[in-house]
Amino acid sequence: MSIFTHVTVGTSDLEKARTFYDEVLGTIGLKRLDDIQNTGAGWGRDKPMFYVLKPINGKPATVGNGVTVSFKAPNRSSIHAFYRSALAAGGQDEGDAGPRDWTPHTYGAYVRDLDGNKLAVYCFKAE
Repeated sequence: MSIFTHVTVGTSDLEKARTFYDEVLGTIGLKRLDDIQNTGAGWGRDKPMFYVLKPINGKPATVGNGVTVSFKAPNRSSIHAFYRSALAAGGQDEGDAGPRDWTPHTYGAYVRDLDGNKLAVYCFKAE
């Protein structure tokens, strides 16, 4: 069970962010469940738990140094699909899909979205 109600990242171009996240999060079984007019959107499985929003103060969206939003993937192949779709949609590489050595069976990938937000996707199942 999650300890969060939701996680939010900012965007300066909501329509491009919606397109990016529809594609990328779809690879791990998430879908857009909430559109907040022209200010944001939310993705999840049963309820939105990840949001992309225009900053409420009207200033440009910025990224946090040291901040990463990490998604749970159902399997290793979906991690590769997430990574490939993010790059194809204009995201930036931050770490190719593959094993990570910080705990047994850890497999993940890292990308940055169109606004520079750092995203990760992980699976902790044996191959």
